[in-house]
Amino acid sequence: MSIQNPSRFLLNHVGRLDVRRHASAETAALVYRIVLIAAIALALTVATDGFATSANLLNVLRQASLMFLLASGLTLVILSGGFDLSIAANLTLSACLAAGAMKSGGSPMLAVATAMGCGASIGLLNGLAVTLLRLPPFLASYGMLWIVQGLAFHYMGGNEIFGFPAGFRALGTGFWLGVPLPVYMMLAVLIGGTVLTARLNFGREIYAIGANAEAARLSGIPVRNRRIAVYTISGLMAGIAAIVYLARVNAADSAMGEPVLLPAIAAILIGGASLFGGTGTLLGTLFGCVTLALVIDAMNLLNLDANWQPMVVGAILLLAVLADALARRQRARTR
Repeated sequence: MSIQNPSRFLLNHVGRLDVRRHASAETAALVYRIVLIAAIALALTVATDGFATSANLLNVLRQASLMFLLASGLTLVILSGGFDLSIAANLTLSACLAAGAMKSGGSPMLAVATAMGCGASIGLLNGLAVTLLRLPPFLASYGMLWIVQGLAFHYMGGNEIFGFPAGFRALGTGFWLGVPLPVYMMLAVLIGGTVLTARLNFGREIYAIGANAEAARLSGIPVRNRRIAVYTISGLMAGIAAIVYLARVNAADSAMGEPVLLPAIAAILIGGASLFGGTGTLLGTLFGCVTLALVIDAMNLLNLDANWQPMVVGAILLLAVLADALARRQRARTR
């Protein structure tokens, strides 16, 4: 038997071995996250009267869904070894442009297309800045954050846009079979994203790039194109999250995305992704989103001062970063 591309054959073979080697660890991590969510839910059931109601549980799912829509695209970027700090500003500008389109007489479909196009375009620009200009991902996306946020401030001029058609609002507040529509969107993204990352060559290539970009390039993987693709997907998902967020709150302003950045990043890290790339899953991100949504719900039910809530999320983020660093050191020792 002849092998036309020995490098890619070796990469695929090693990739399969690596997947099998880490399967038990992934299963253990999954069980741990399920137990953690169950423990939080049990504690809230005992400590509060309002947690176990159907209305509250559906609200937790809705909140987790919005968080996951935003975090799913960023998960792919992080898997590839990159980072995108501009997703919240992206959400803001995409939502503001969508709101403006409807207020100018455009249809909800035009608003949806506007938000998705804006989001994907910003993501594409991030990808080009990282690959063609070779800027560090953190700095490139941080600069893009300020540019996009500035555009949102200029577009809105300190005003709000509110009051949208009922058909559009249903995207954020509607139900089907008693379940919020955003939950179905979350499940669709989870299934599609899992197929993309776990079953297709694209996903294996993203993991390979995150683990060792130079080795991936030498094996024949188009590193630049794949990085541009994941940044574009991240921007697109920010645009989709903007649609759901706008439909839910029924108003747009130039600061609406500020509260969602840290929870999205924290959820990804709680879900087991590594800031160094090459490790993590969308299912883990989903569990991270549910865990964080439960924590936020707990703070609301326990009447914790709203000024303390960002501090709690920040502390969780720092602990997740610390756990990631410790896990990386442990893996380095065992190699």
